[in-house]
Amino acid sequence: MKVLKKELRFGEGEISLITESLDDLWHLKYILEPADTVYAFTKRRIEGATDKLRPEKADKKTVRIGIMVEKVEFHKFSNRLRVHGIIVDGVDAGAYHTLNIEEGSNLSIIKKWKSDQLERIREAEIASKRPKVIIATIEEGEACIGMVRQFGVEETSSFRQSLGKAEGNKRNEFFGELASLLRYSAEKVEAVILAGPGFTKEDFLEFLRTKEPELAKKIVLEDTSSIGISGFQEVLRRGAVDRIVQESRIGREAKLIEELMKQISIDGRAAYGKAEVRNAQTMGAIETLLITDELLRTERESTVIDDFLRDVERAQGKIVVFSTEFEPGKKLESLGGIAALLRFRVA
Repeated sequence: MKVLKKELRFGEGEISLITESLDDLWHLKYILEPADTVYAFTKRRIEGATDKLRPEKADKKTVRIGIMVEKVEFHKFSNRLRVHGIIVDGVDAGAYHTLNIEEGSNLSIIKKWKSDQLERIREAEIASKRPKVIIATIEEGEACIGMVRQFGVEETSSFRQSLGKAEGNKRNEFFGELASLLRYSAEKVEAVILAGPGFTKEDFLEFLRTKEPELAKKIVLEDTSSIGISGFQEVLRRGAVDRIVQESRIGREAKLIEELMKQISIDGRAAYGKAEVRNAQTMGAIETLLITDELLRTERESTVIDDFLRDVERAQGKIVVFSTEFEPGKKLESLGGIAALLRFRVA
Protein backbone atom coordinates (compact mmCIF):
# COMPACT_ATOMS: atom_id res chain seq x y z
CA MET A 1 0.00 0.00 0.00
CA LYS A 2 1.28 3.43 -0.89
CA VAL A 3 -0.13 6.35 1.10
CA LEU A 4 -0.27 9.54 -0.98
CA LYS A 5 -1.85 11.94 1.48
CA LYS A 6 -2.91 11.93 5.12
CA GLU A 7 -4.90 14.87 6.47
CA LEU A 8 -6.28 14.08 9.93
CA ARG A 9 -7.47 16.30 12.73
CA PHE A 10 -8.37 14.70 16.06
CA GLY A 11 -8.52 11.31 14.35
CA GLU A 12 -10.91 12.42 11.60
CA GLY A 13 -10.13 13.24 7.99
CA GLU A 14 -8.86 11.92 4.68
CA ILE A 15 -6.26 9.36 3.68
CA SER A 16 -5.47 8.92 -0.03
CA LEU A 17 -3.71 5.75 -1.14
CA ILE A 18 -2.90 3.36 -3.95
CA THR A 19 -3.59 -0.35 -3.46
CA GLU A 20 -0.63 -2.49 -4.52
CA SER A 21 -1.64 -6.05 -3.64
CA LEU A 22 -4.42 -8.42 -2.66
CA ASP A 23 -3.32 -7.89 0.95
CA ASP A 24 -4.22 -4.21 0.68
CA LEU A 25 -7.76 -5.09 -0.42
CA TRP A 26 -8.06 -7.39 2.59
CA HIS A 27 -6.95 -4.59 4.92
CA LEU A 28 -9.53 -2.23 3.39
CA LYS A 29 -12.30 -4.75 4.08
CA TYR A 30 -11.73 -4.16 7.81
CA ILE A 31 -11.04 -0.43 7.52
CA LEU A 32 -14.13 0.65 5.60
CA GLU A 33 -17.36 1.01 7.59
CA PRO A 34 -20.93 2.13 6.88
CA ALA A 35 -21.19 5.95 6.52
CA ASP A 36 -17.53 6.34 5.46
CA THR A 37 -17.00 8.29 2.23
CA VAL A 38 -14.81 6.74 -0.48
CA TYR A 39 -13.66 8.52 -3.64
CA ALA A 40 -12.38 6.49 -6.59
CA PHE A 41 -12.41 6.34 -10.37
CA THR A 42 -15.13 4.20 -11.89
CA LYS A 43 -17.03 3.68 -15.13
CA ARG A 44 -20.59 4.98 -15.33
CA ARG A 45 -23.05 5.69 -18.10
CA ILE A 46 -23.34 9.42 -18.69
CA GLU A 47 -26.79 10.42 -19.90
CA GLY A 48 -26.84 13.48 -22.14
CA ALA A 49 -28.98 14.98 -24.85
CA THR A 50 -29.95 12.03 -27.04
CA ASP A 51 -31.69 11.73 -30.35
CA LYS A 52 -35.16 10.41 -29.50
CA LEU A 53 -35.41 8.87 -32.98
CA ARG A 54 -32.30 6.79 -32.29
CA PRO A 55 -32.46 5.72 -28.65
CA GLU A 56 -29.12 4.22 -27.70
CA LYS A 57 -27.48 3.37 -24.46
CA ALA A 58 -25.02 6.03 -23.36
CA ASP A 59 -21.39 4.99 -23.38
CA LYS A 60 -19.68 4.33 -20.08
CA LYS A 61 -17.09 6.92 -19.19
CA THR A 62 -14.42 7.00 -16.51
CA VAL A 63 -15.39 9.44 -13.75
CA ARG A 64 -14.31 10.05 -10.17
CA ILE A 65 -17.16 9.88 -7.69
CA GLY A 66 -17.61 9.76 -3.94
CA ILE A 67 -19.96 7.25 -2.34
CA MET A 68 -21.21 6.82 1.21
CA VAL A 69 -20.41 3.23 2.12
CA GLU A 70 -23.22 0.81 2.92
CA LYS A 71 -21.61 -2.57 2.25
CA VAL A 72 -18.10 -3.94 1.56
CA GLU A 73 -17.33 -7.34 0.01
CA PHE A 74 -13.87 -8.89 -0.36
CA HIS A 75 -13.67 -11.20 -3.40
CA LYS A 76 -10.34 -12.95 -2.80
CA PHE A 77 -10.50 -15.18 -5.86
CA SER A 78 -11.21 -12.34 -8.28
CA ASN A 79 -8.72 -9.96 -6.62
CA ARG A 80 -11.39 -7.34 -6.04
CA LEU A 81 -13.01 -5.36 -3.24
CA ARG A 82 -16.57 -4.21 -3.96
CA VAL A 83 -17.70 -1.07 -2.13
CA HIS A 84 -21.44 -0.44 -2.46
CA GLY A 85 -23.28 2.74 -1.47
CA ILE A 86 -24.99 5.98 -2.48
CA ILE A 87 -23.20 8.54 -4.66
CA VAL A 88 -22.71 11.71 -2.59
CA ASP A 89 -20.36 13.58 -4.93
CA GLY A 90 -20.10 13.43 -8.71
CA VAL A 91 -22.45 12.38 -11.50
CA ASP A 92 -25.84 10.89 -10.59
CA ALA A 93 -25.71 12.00 -6.96
CA GLY A 94 -28.27 10.07 -4.93
CA ALA A 95 -28.04 6.94 -7.08
CA TYR A 96 -26.55 3.65 -5.90
CA HIS A 97 -23.19 2.54 -7.26
CA THR A 98 -20.55 -0.11 -6.62
CA LEU A 99 -16.86 0.75 -6.74
CA ASN A 100 -14.60 -2.11 -7.80
CA ILE A 101 -11.31 -1.62 -5.98
CA GLU A 102 -8.44 -3.66 -7.44
CA GLU A 103 -4.66 -3.74 -7.32
CA GLY A 104 -3.45 -0.34 -8.54
CA SER A 105 -6.64 1.55 -7.59
CA ASN A 106 -6.27 5.15 -6.44
CA LEU A 107 -8.79 6.06 -3.74
CA SER A 108 -9.44 8.46 -0.90
CA ILE A 109 -11.17 7.56 2.36
CA ILE A 110 -12.82 10.14 4.58
CA LYS A 111 -13.91 8.92 8.00
CA LYS A 112 -13.41 9.03 11.73
CA TRP A 113 -10.34 6.82 12.06
CA LYS A 114 -9.88 4.37 14.92
CA SER A 115 -6.42 3.52 16.24
CA ASP A 116 -6.44 -0.09 14.97
CA GLN A 117 -7.46 1.11 11.49
CA LEU A 118 -4.55 3.56 11.37
CA GLU A 119 -2.31 0.71 12.55
CA ARG A 120 -3.55 -1.39 9.61
CA ILE A 121 -2.57 1.40 7.21
CA ARG A 122 0.88 1.56 8.81
CA GLU A 123 1.30 -2.24 8.65
CA ALA A 124 0.26 -2.34 5.00
CA GLU A 125 2.80 0.38 4.14
CA ILE A 126 5.61 -1.49 5.93
CA ALA A 127 4.58 -4.86 4.47
CA SER A 128 4.79 -3.50 0.92
CA LYS A 129 8.54 -3.04 1.44
CA ARG A 130 9.17 -6.52 2.86
CA PRO A 131 10.44 -9.49 0.82
CA LYS A 132 7.68 -11.65 -0.64
CA VAL A 133 7.80 -15.35 0.24
CA ILE A 134 6.14 -18.56 -0.92
CA ILE A 135 6.09 -21.91 0.87
CA ALA A 136 6.28 -25.21 -1.01
CA THR A 137 5.69 -28.42 0.94
CA ILE A 138 6.69 -31.74 -0.61
CA GLU A 139 6.83 -35.46 0.04
CA GLU A 140 6.99 -38.39 -2.36
CA GLY A 141 4.38 -37.89 -5.06
CA GLU A 142 2.61 -34.92 -3.44
CA ALA A 143 3.26 -31.19 -3.25
CA CYS A 144 1.48 -27.99 -2.25
CA ILE A 145 2.44 -24.35 -2.91
CA GLY A 146 1.19 -21.31 -0.98
CA MET A 147 1.82 -17.57 -1.13
CA VAL A 148 2.50 -15.93 2.23
CA ARG A 149 0.09 -13.03 2.55
CA GLN A 150 -0.79 -10.78 5.45
CA PHE A 151 -4.12 -12.55 5.95
CA GLY A 152 -2.65 -16.06 5.79
CA VAL A 153 -0.96 -18.50 3.42
CA GLU A 154 -3.04 -18.65 0.26
CA GLU A 155 -2.78 -22.08 -1.37
CA THR A 156 -2.09 -21.43 -5.05
CA SER A 157 -1.61 -24.99 -6.34
CA SER A 158 -1.34 -28.60 -5.23
CA PHE A 159 -1.00 -31.91 -7.01
CA ARG A 160 -0.15 -35.55 -6.46
CA GLN A 161 1.28 -38.21 -8.73
CA SER A 162 1.69 -41.96 -8.33
CA LEU A 163 5.40 -42.75 -8.44
CA GLY A 164 5.45 -46.51 -7.96
CA LYS A 165 8.82 -47.10 -6.35
CA ALA A 166 9.61 -43.38 -6.67
CA GLU A 167 12.54 -44.07 -8.99
CA GLY A 168 13.54 -43.00 -12.49
CA ASN A 169 11.45 -41.10 -14.98
CA LYS A 170 8.24 -40.85 -12.94
CA ARG A 171 10.03 -39.14 -10.08
CA ASN A 172 11.78 -36.76 -12.48
CA GLU A 173 8.44 -35.99 -14.11
CA PHE A 174 7.01 -35.18 -10.68
CA PHE A 175 9.98 -32.94 -9.88
CA GLY A 176 9.72 -31.31 -13.31
CA GLU A 177 6.05 -30.43 -12.86
CA LEU A 178 6.69 -28.97 -9.42
CA ALA A 179 9.66 -27.01 -10.78
CA SER A 180 7.43 -25.49 -13.50
CA LEU A 181 4.80 -24.45 -10.98
CA LEU A 182 7.44 -22.98 -8.67
CA ARG A 183 9.18 -21.11 -11.48
CA TYR A 184 5.93 -19.37 -12.34
CA SER A 185 5.02 -18.67 -8.69
CA ALA A 186 8.51 -17.53 -7.70
CA GLU A 187 8.99 -14.90 -10.41
CA LYS A 188 8.04 -12.03 -8.11
CA VAL A 189 9.22 -13.35 -4.74
CA GLU A 190 12.54 -13.12 -2.97
CA ALA A 191 12.51 -16.51 -1.25
CA VAL A 192 10.94 -19.97 -1.46
CA ILE A 193 10.70 -22.03 1.74
CA LEU A 194 10.86 -25.70 0.73
CA ALA A 195 9.53 -27.87 3.55
CA GLY A 196 8.39 -31.39 4.30
CA PRO A 197 9.25 -34.67 6.03
CA GLY A 198 12.10 -36.94 5.00
CA PHE A 199 14.68 -36.29 2.29
CA THR A 200 12.44 -35.64 -0.74
CA LYS A 201 12.92 -31.88 -0.42
CA GLU A 202 16.73 -32.28 -0.47
CA ASP A 203 16.49 -34.47 -3.58
CA PHE A 204 14.21 -31.91 -5.24
CA LEU A 205 16.63 -29.09 -4.41
CA GLU A 206 19.45 -31.06 -6.12
CA PHE A 207 17.14 -31.48 -9.13
CA LEU A 208 16.59 -27.70 -9.19
CA ARG A 209 20.31 -26.94 -8.97
CA THR A 210 20.71 -28.84 -12.23
CA LYS A 211 17.53 -27.84 -14.06
CA GLU A 212 16.62 -24.43 -12.54
CA PRO A 213 19.78 -22.95 -10.96
CA GLU A 214 18.33 -19.43 -10.56
CA LEU A 215 15.27 -20.79 -8.77
CA ALA A 216 17.47 -22.99 -6.58
CA LYS A 217 19.24 -19.88 -5.26
CA LYS A 218 15.94 -18.72 -3.71
CA ILE A 219 15.34 -21.98 -1.82
CA VAL A 220 15.44 -22.18 1.99
CA LEU A 221 14.96 -25.68 3.48
CA GLU A 222 12.78 -26.35 6.53
CA ASP A 223 11.84 -29.65 8.20
CA THR A 224 8.14 -30.30 8.88
CA SER A 225 6.24 -33.45 9.83
CA SER A 226 3.47 -32.84 7.28
CA ILE A 227 2.66 -31.00 4.06
CA GLY A 228 -0.23 -28.86 2.85
CA ILE A 229 -2.03 -26.49 5.23
CA SER A 230 -0.65 -28.15 8.35
CA GLY A 231 2.82 -27.98 6.82
CA PHE A 232 2.38 -24.26 6.18
CA GLN A 233 1.39 -23.87 9.81
CA GLU A 234 4.52 -25.69 11.01
CA VAL A 235 6.71 -23.42 8.89
CA LEU A 236 5.11 -20.36 10.48
CA ARG A 237 5.46 -21.71 14.00
CA ARG A 238 9.13 -22.44 13.47
CA GLY A 239 9.73 -18.81 12.54
CA ALA A 240 11.11 -19.56 9.06
CA VAL A 241 9.07 -16.76 7.47
CA ASP A 242 10.05 -14.34 10.25
CA ARG A 243 13.71 -15.02 9.65
CA ILE A 244 13.26 -14.01 6.01
CA VAL A 245 10.95 -11.02 6.34
CA GLN A 246 12.05 -10.00 9.86
CA GLU A 247 8.47 -9.67 11.07
CA SER A 248 5.50 -11.54 9.65
CA ARG A 249 1.95 -10.80 10.72
CA ILE A 250 0.74 -14.39 10.48
CA GLY A 251 3.98 -15.73 11.93
CA ARG A 252 3.37 -13.55 14.97
CA GLU A 253 -0.24 -14.75 15.16
CA ALA A 254 0.86 -18.41 15.04
CA LYS A 255 3.26 -17.88 17.96
CA LEU A 256 0.70 -15.95 20.01
CA ILE A 257 -2.03 -18.55 19.58
CA GLU A 258 0.44 -21.30 20.50
CA GLU A 259 1.35 -19.44 23.71
CA LEU A 260 -2.35 -18.85 24.45
CA MET A 261 -3.19 -22.56 24.09
CA LYS A 262 -0.23 -23.44 26.32
CA GLN A 263 -1.40 -21.05 29.06
CA ILE A 264 -4.99 -22.33 28.80
CA SER A 265 -3.81 -25.95 29.12
CA ILE A 266 -2.02 -25.21 32.41
CA ASP A 267 -4.75 -22.87 33.70
CA GLY A 268 -2.19 -20.09 33.57
CA ARG A 269 -2.01 -16.45 32.47
CA ALA A 270 -4.80 -16.51 29.90
CA ALA A 271 -8.44 -15.57 29.46
CA TYR A 272 -10.81 -16.26 26.58
CA GLY A 273 -14.40 -15.40 25.73
CA LYS A 274 -15.98 -11.98 26.23
CA ALA A 275 -16.82 -12.37 29.91
CA GLU A 276 -13.39 -13.64 31.01
CA VAL A 277 -11.52 -11.07 28.94
CA ARG A 278 -13.59 -8.16 30.22
CA ASN A 279 -13.09 -9.35 33.78
CA ALA A 280 -9.32 -9.47 33.21
CA GLN A 281 -9.41 -5.92 31.85
CA THR A 282 -11.20 -4.57 34.92
CA MET A 283 -8.21 -5.84 36.91
CA GLY A 284 -5.65 -4.32 34.53
CA ALA A 285 -4.31 -7.79 33.76
CA ILE A 286 -4.27 -7.78 29.92
CA GLU A 287 -0.79 -7.77 28.44
CA THR A 288 -1.83 -8.72 24.88
CA LEU A 289 -5.41 -8.75 23.60
CA LEU A 290 -6.15 -11.17 20.75
CA ILE A 291 -9.28 -10.47 18.71
CA THR A 292 -10.44 -11.72 15.30
CA ASP A 293 -11.04 -9.31 12.45
CA GLU A 294 -14.58 -10.66 12.00
CA LEU A 295 -15.56 -10.15 15.64
CA LEU A 296 -14.13 -6.64 15.55
CA ARG A 297 -16.08 -5.86 12.38
CA THR A 298 -19.42 -7.13 13.72
CA GLU A 299 -18.97 -5.58 17.18
CA ARG A 300 -18.37 -2.18 15.58
CA GLU A 301 -22.10 -1.89 14.96
CA SER A 302 -22.01 -0.47 18.49
CA THR A 303 -19.34 1.70 20.11
CA VAL A 304 -18.84 -0.64 23.07
CA ILE A 305 -15.93 -2.50 21.47
CA ASP A 306 -14.07 0.74 20.70
CA ASP A 307 -14.40 1.90 24.30
CA PHE A 308 -13.07 -1.47 25.44
CA LEU A 309 -10.06 -1.30 23.08
CA ARG A 310 -9.24 2.19 24.32
CA ASP A 311 -9.32 0.89 27.91
CA VAL A 312 -6.85 -1.87 26.97
CA GLU A 313 -4.52 0.66 25.34
CA ARG A 314 -4.73 3.05 28.30
CA ALA A 315 -3.63 0.19 30.56
CA GLN A 316 -0.57 -0.33 28.29
CA GLY A 317 -1.97 -3.50 26.75
CA LYS A 318 -1.13 -4.50 23.18
CA ILE A 319 -3.87 -5.33 20.67
CA VAL A 320 -3.39 -7.90 17.91
CA VAL A 321 -6.15 -8.36 15.31
CA PHE A 322 -6.14 -11.92 13.92
CA SER A 323 -7.10 -12.87 10.38
CA THR A 324 -9.85 -15.51 10.24
CA GLU A 325 -8.53 -16.54 6.82
CA PHE A 326 -5.89 -18.78 8.39
CA GLU A 327 -5.46 -21.36 11.15
CA PRO A 328 -4.43 -19.10 14.11
CA GLY A 329 -7.49 -16.90 13.54
CA LYS A 330 -9.76 -19.93 13.16
CA LYS A 331 -8.51 -21.29 16.51
CA LEU A 332 -9.16 -17.94 18.15
CA GLU A 333 -12.62 -17.88 16.55
CA SER A 334 -13.38 -21.25 18.19
CA LEU A 335 -12.62 -19.63 21.56
CA GLY A 336 -15.21 -16.92 21.01
CA GLY A 337 -13.09 -14.64 18.80
CA ILE A 338 -11.42 -12.89 21.73
CA ALA A 339 -8.76 -13.88 24.25
CA ALA A 340 -5.89 -12.36 26.20
CA LEU A 341 -2.44 -13.19 27.43
CA LEU A 342 -2.24 -11.78 30.95
CA ARG A 343 0.37 -10.08 33.11
CA PHE A 344 -0.73 -12.24 36.02
CA ARG A 345 -3.15 -15.08 36.60
CA VAL A 346 -6.75 -14.04 37.29
CA ALA A 347 -8.80 -16.35 39.47
